[in-house]
Amino acid sequence: MTLASAPVGATVAQLWEAYRNDLGDKPTATTMRYTGKAVLKHFGSYTPDQVSKELCEEYARNRMAAGISQGSVWTELGHLQSTMRFAEDIRAIERAPKVWRPSKPQTDKRILNRGEARALIDGAVEPHVRLAVALLLGTAARLGAVLDLTWDRVDFDAGTINLRLDDATTRKGRAFLPMNRTTRPALLAAHEAALSDHVIEYAGKPVGSIRTGFKAAAARAGIGHVRIHDLRHTAAVTMLSEGVPLEKVSQVLGHSNTTVTFSTYARYLPQHMQDAVDILDFGSLKRIL
Repeated sequence: MTLASAPVGATVAQLWEAYRNDLGDKPTATTMRYTGKAVLKHFGSYTPDQVSKELCEEYARNRMAAGISQGSVWTELGHLQSTMRFAEDIRAIERAPKVWRPSKPQTDKRILNRGEARALIDGAVEPHVRLAVALLLGTAARLGAVLDLTWDRVDFDAGTINLRLDDATTRKGRAFLPMNRTTRPALLAAHEAALSDHVIEYAGKPVGSIRTGFKAAAARAGIGHVRIHDLRHTAAVTMLSEGVPLEKVSQVLGHSNTTVTFSTYARYLPQHMQDAVDILDFGSLKRIL
């Protein structure tokens, strides 16, 4: 089904496929191929107006009873939510239904120190994986933004990297950033050997995933378990811990506002409240007679 052929009165299954087609070769399209197996089994035959909180709660209960984690259920229903918003955007439906989801579980973010980050870059022996890791750490970008990056958005004269997409096909914010002493030489070397328009390429073709190479790099580095997205967290916490203002960190991360940045990373920086609690040091005050 194409974007234009999504019919009025389409089922969730039809809209899901239309959304996947619209995503093209983006990683989310691949992920939805797998999440759709469970989601469409439960919701596929319904129309959007029939998607209710009760139906979503039933889905969550069934999935978790089958041993699926709450985080996975949150993600699966998130893809359903994105599909419904897409349907509204293309006017296949008048208004997207509210998709109930269980609370997103708190996950422990792995924050690498500088030595571990350096070891991870060194552990990436494949050039495309090494460049991707350097960019993930050097821009605090999401993986999708790095894999989407094309050479026409890399300006060596100005020393900038434009992670934004002109067609605004992603809902996640992306930044326009200067290069640093790691990303610039890495990009220059890759540009000299480039065989395609994409910055991250393998054999002249865009790369859809670096998970296998990343896992191997982490193993060679001997730094234990680390996820690709932890590099974004590492970059954010490193900037904040070095005193970079919250507003500037928020811009680098592409967040819509500083509230998002603060709510995500404040717990990693309790020292920023030191001056506040120092004022509450009642025990050391001299007794007033």
